[in-house]
Amino acid sequence: MLDLEDFPVHVKTPIAWGEMDAYGHINNIIYLRYFESARIQYFEEIGLNDLKSKTGVGLILAQMTCKYLKPLVYPDQIIVGTKVKSMGQSSFVMEYIIVSEKLGVAATGEGVIVIFDYNNSKKTELPLATKEAIEMIEKEKPY
Repeated sequence: MLDLEDFPVHVKTPIAWGEMDAYGHINNIIYLRYFESARIQYFEEIGLNDLKSKTGVGLILAQMTCKYLKPLVYPDQIIVGTKVKSMGQSSFVMEYIIVSEKLGVAATGEGVIVIFDYNNSKKTELPLATKEAIEMIEKEKPY
């Protein structure tokens, strides 16, 4: 079972009333936004947000999955955790967890991030500095 302590980056977020849908729970697309917030925080912490402007190499979210375990409702507060689960030559897989203060683990998910050369419109290799930054934040986790 996944545990929030297994995720090096956390984002604490209050659930907004306006995120609920006609069924009285948080709309499914909002979970993906929660994942996005954690993903962007992770990128900030490893210095990836400036990569594209400096090198023309950036990131593309190629695939996203979410396993909805418990319906979130307002009012509540959640913590979204993220980590890199695996790395390849030109991509890596991020794993996510959403933990509600009221309900515990409410959702899990994964996203495939592809390294993309925007100057040449094609995928490219994961820069060594990025790989090292990921390994550092993941506490030298071997892949």
